[in-house]
Amino acid sequence: MNAEQLYGRLLENLRKRALESPFELAGLAMGGAWIAERIAADLGLAHFGVINVAFHRDDYAEKGMTALRTASTMTTYLPFDVNGANIILIDDVLFTGRTVRAALNELFDYGRPAKVELMVLADRGNRELPVCANFVGEQVMIAENQMLVLEKDTAGKFSFQLEG
Repeated sequence: MNAEQLYGRLLENLRKRALESPFELAGLAMGGAWIAERIAADLGLAHFGVINVAFHRDDYAEKGMTALRTASTMTTYLPFDVNGANIILIDDVLFTGRTVRAALNELFDYGRPAKVELMVLADRGNRELPVCANFVGEQVMIAENQMLVLEKDTAGKFSFQLEG
């Protein structure tokens, strides 16, 4: 699975979408924010948002200091009015749906959007919540005990690594 090819596929979908109706981008910290930043640059968008889900996760107690470090290094930042906006949430990997649920909780702390859509590079399936992505780079099948981690090199190029 080539993360750069998947990114190119999603970028083309957003180019077409931009012709239909305006939208705001918000990437989930960390991987989704990297993707949103690059999409905003590639599409010449004025800004993009970042959503940190650390304080809305249902496993916050288990994550402990890791969640706090993430929250302090990449805080939620939404440089647009959430109320009435069409927002595309971006994440690297969709798995159980729990991170998306947390992102929606964080987003609604800032207002009530008109519409929220989800874009992901990779969809692993195996949902625990009724969440689906509107834009998917690729459906992937990997062992449930493995993690698919997006990495970004110094040139800003993406790659996936399997862990576990």
